[in-house]
Amino acid sequence: MSLLRTKPIAALIAQSEGTHGLKRVLGPMNLIALGIGAIIGTGIFVLTGQAAAANSGPAIVLSMLVAGVVSTLAALCYAEFASTVPVAGSAYTYAYATLGEFVAWAIGWDLILEYALGAATVAVGWSGNVVSLLGDIGIRIPAAISAAPGTVITLADGSTVTAVLNLPAVLISLFVTWLLVRGVRESANVNAVVVVIKVAIILLIIAAGSMFIRHENYTPFIPPNTGTFGEFGWSGIIRGAAVIFFAYIGFDAVSTAAQEARHPQRDMPRGILGSLAVCTLLYIAVSAVMVGLVPYRDLGGPAPMAVAIDHARTAAAGTTWEAVMRLLAPLVKIGIVAGLTSTMVVQMMAQPRIFMSMAQDGLLPAWAGRIHPKYRTPHLTTMATGVIVALASGFTSISVLGNLVSIGTLMAFVIVSLGVLVLRRTQPALIRPFRTPWVPAVPIASAVVSFALMLSLPAATWERLAIWMVVGCGIYFLYSRRHSRLGPGV
Repeated sequence: MSLLRTKPIAALIAQSEGTHGLKRVLGPMNLIALGIGAIIGTGIFVLTGQAAAANSGPAIVLSMLVAGVVSTLAALCYAEFASTVPVAGSAYTYAYATLGEFVAWAIGWDLILEYALGAATVAVGWSGNVVSLLGDIGIRIPAAISAAPGTVITLADGSTVTAVLNLPAVLISLFVTWLLVRGVRESANVNAVVVVIKVAIILLIIAAGSMFIRHENYTPFIPPNTGTFGEFGWSGIIRGAAVIFFAYIGFDAVSTAAQEARHPQRDMPRGILGSLAVCTLLYIAVSAVMVGLVPYRDLGGPAPMAVAIDHARTAAAGTTWEAVMRLLAPLVKIGIVAGLTSTMVVQMMAQPRIFMSMAQDGLLPAWAGRIHPKYRTPHLTTMATGVIVALASGFTSISVLGNLVSIGTLMAFVIVSLGVLVLRRTQPALIRPFRTPWVPAVPIASAVVSFALMLSLPAATWERLAIWMVVGCGIYFLYSRRHSRLGPGV
């Protein structure tokens, strides 16, 4: 029964309010900006094009809608937990309070796939866009050091090069690590400025790109299935939704900042739901413009948004818009790079706080829970996260990373949704500043649909998840279970 032991919510809150805790410096607009900063990133700037090219075609718009609905169901569950249990740890902490220690460990281990590998995925997308941007001004990054090992890159002269390392991805990972060690206020301020820039860029893309849409690119809107599940047709729309689900994961990253929010019971739901609402509307609009500008099969590279803008610039040649598009193209690419940077900031801020919570519960070594005496940040776990992200982004392809992040995120959503049902039954009198509406319908729907999207992901992704969870279970039974602060004699 020790596997099912839960941590009282009162104990979780008391622990978070200790004298050596994190600084409570974030207001509602900071939280909404953090959510937008995490949501608008690789998903829309990179994975959307790849999902359109391989799965959905122009119907990527429907995939976006499906993923947005699923995210909303999960966001309502997260909002209740974040206001009721306003501590760092996100789904890990919620599971510990409701479903037991082993489930909490499993989801904490799983969240590494979401946040650390999520940041690695963003770093790979950042690298692709930086290489494209620098190429526009005549600076060529050698292909051999700008992609995952084994990636075959075709050069302008038709020759090919096999990459050995994605160096730009490694460098941005280390820079963000340094920024996050310095402090959450500084990181949040940088993020807020960049969020304004990238939202403005997306609005520019929608406004300017819509003028050069070629309507034949929308035909057929739902390409016929190739005979393989997930390759176009209706199954492709579902597979596309599962792949680009990565694009929506930022709202739950907001919940990891609960211990740094000034008024978490009130502001956490606002940050979670507000950021998701803004981004869903932007996503649907910008994905429609992207597949209208470019034939969907041409969007499968690491920088599809840049490809779309280049098409718009070509289409504007000889028109009154030529000068505008010539100026807009580099601005958009700069905005994309800045936007991807802010996404990394939020995701790499979330992961160390998961590690910190697990260490405070005894499930990880004590050093992982230490707070920097000056900056008041979990500096050791931040640096460990930076190393993980740098290695993953430098040596792994974006498609493998993206699918792992999606399945990890969806698994977290399933557990949080079930946790709402359990907590409603076991502690009905608990004060809930925000209550998920239409319980049990919304949590059940969230869990069922999230699991269905997990099933639509490739078998290879499930195999990697299984291996990852087996490793995690081994660590739990060899170390964490014996060192848990809820264990006998601890």
